Order: sequence, then C-alpha cells, then structure tokens
Amino acid sequence: MQQRAPNAPTERQRLRQVANPPNPWVATVVEHLGPPPEAALEVFFDSSRQALSKNDSPDIPFNWSVNPYRGCYHGCAYCYARPTHEYLDFGAGTDFERKLVVKPEVATLLREAFEHPRWKGERVVFSGNTDCYQPLEASWQLTRQCLQVCADYRNPVGIITKSTLIERDLEILQEIARVSHLTIALSLPFADAEVARALEPYAPTPARRLKTIERLAGAGLTVGVNLAPLIPGLNDGDIPTLLRDAKAAGARFANRTMLRLPGPVREVFEARLRLLLPGRADKVMNQIREARDGKLSDSRFGERMRGSGPRWRMIEDLFESTWQRLGFERMPEPATTTFQRPERARAQLRLEL
Repeated sequence: MQQRAPNAPTERQRLRQVANPPNPWVATVVEHLGPPPEAALEVFFDSSRQALSKNDSPDIPFNWSVNPYRGCYHGCAYCYARPTHEYLDFGAGTDFERKLVVKPEVATLLREAFEHPRWKGERVVFSGNTDCYQPLEASWQLTRQCLQVCADYRNPVGIITKSTLIERDLEILQEIARVSHLTIALSLPFADAEVARALEPYAPTPARRLKTIERLAGAGLTVGVNLAPLIPGLNDGDIPTLLRDAKAAGARFANRTMLRLPGPVREVFEARLRLLLPGRADKVMNQIREARDGKLSDSRFGERMRGSGPRWRMIEDLFESTWQRLGFERMPEPATTTFQRPERARAQLRLEL
C-alpha cells in the first residue's frame, strides 16, 4: 500500500486546491510557487440587462432559458458549461466551482421581458447552463423569485436540477402547475454513492435525490429523471437500477444524454478520474472513445449529446428496453400557452414609469 508523505494533501484536499486549465482568452498564466492555495468561495455580480437566453441548438428541446447563476458550487467534473466561465476571464476548473456569479436583478428583468409585446408565452427552462438550485440559491432565492414571476404570468416552466433545495418551493411549483404547465427533471447519473461523490462532490447523494423525486411526485407535480451524462464504462451499467428506482419514486418520464467533453472539460474530467477513481480511469477513457468513433467528444449539432457505433448502440438498447419495460412516458410538452399578463403587474409598471 502506497504511503502518503507527511503533510502531503489528501485527495480530497487536492480537489479543493486552485487548479484551472489554461484559459485561451487570457494572455497571462498564474503559477504557484509551492502547493496551490485552497479555492475560496467568491461571489460576483452580473450586470446583464436580459433575463432570457435564446437557445440556438437543435439538440435542446426548448427555446428559452433563465440562468440566475454562472458557475456552479456542485463541482461536477463532467459539466459541459465549464468553458463558459472562460469568457468571464475565469478558469474552467476550480474557478467555475468557486468564483460564482449571480444576477441580482434577474426576476425584475424576467418580469420586464414578459411585459414586452413580443413575448408570446413560450416555455422557459431553469436552467440551460448551470444548476438553478445550487447552494447559493438557499440565500439569494433568485430562482424562487423568477418562479413567482412565472406563476404571476401563467408562463409554462421546465426545471432541470440535481438539488434537493427545490423542495423548498413546493407551493410555488404547485401554483405554476395549477395555472400553467410545469415539468421537473432531476439529474441522476450514478447509482453508486462513491462514484457520485468523486464526480459530483458537492451535489446531494443519489439516495437523497430519489427522495426528492418522491416528494415532488407526492405533491402532484410532473417529475422525471435525467440519466445525464451517461459515461461508458462507468455508469452505463447503472441504467436499469436508476430507472427502476426513479420509477418507484414517482418519476413519469426519463431522458439520457452522452457525456460531452468540450474544450477544457476533458482535462478537468480526466484529472478527476485519475485522482479519485484511478483504477477505472483508463477503462473509462477508452470506452468513451469506443462510443464516439475513436474521439472523446463531438461538437456537431445532432451528434454532441449522443454516441455512435456498436458500443453506444448497446447503451441505447439497454436504456430503451428498460424504459419501455418500466412504462415511462415521453416528457410532456405544453400543448398551448397559458400565458397571461396580470392587470396588477401592468398597473404597477405604469406607476413606475
């Protein structure tokens, strides 16, 4: 058994040390003399004047999203949103996890967007980028404020999260479901709690997320499960267990996506694998290539969220056969919009003007 040198950092301590892949948009690079410091939590303000982001990808089944936060404390090694932090002159590694950006005016901006004559009441998804219920939401409550705006305007809503904090907002969610359309997808890629902790170190455990599905379904809400990402050689064998347990908890629909490793995500993901799951790292990286025609990622629309070849077809067949056997539904879509501007909101806006 290999001995750790005295005073050497543990694997978990190394996980918290500042480490970022080189940012191609920044001309300077910081190198630490000695061990890198621990990455401290820092919160920054986003002064954007728009709440709604327009999706231009045909791979994503919605047009509009709201992202109250940029970066994510959950620290998931596989997160495809990591490169977006580089546009803020931050890094895609620990900066993405600890230099977090909030949009304090997002609810006001969303209300203004709903008042614009061009807005027709399409579904709004929280979030298209990072988790809208990450730990910062407990104190900032930006997602909660935005959901109340959606309830006031009867605007259809979709939510994607892996956080149990969503349970706090049950009453608002029930109100949206009553006056409009609401779907909630809980991300649950791993059945093994230790593997989940390695790759999603600050997210709730798989068992706790299943409890959240149960509580949301018990409250009469339409909830499903996202097996995202599926990682060949690591969690594809979990598919039957995850779908069975999610169905038993009350999930009505189930989706899946293949692991994406754009830009610096590959470096973060592989480094985490080799640090915390060293015995499985080579196998996983090889099987990812096997499921993508020898590549680790594919940025093409229509291909980036799925694999290819016999290895990927085995994963797809396992998911589809289990999905059908357990009786999952397709994720319901809003048939027609229920959007309606409240008179009190328009009156208040006139007074402010």
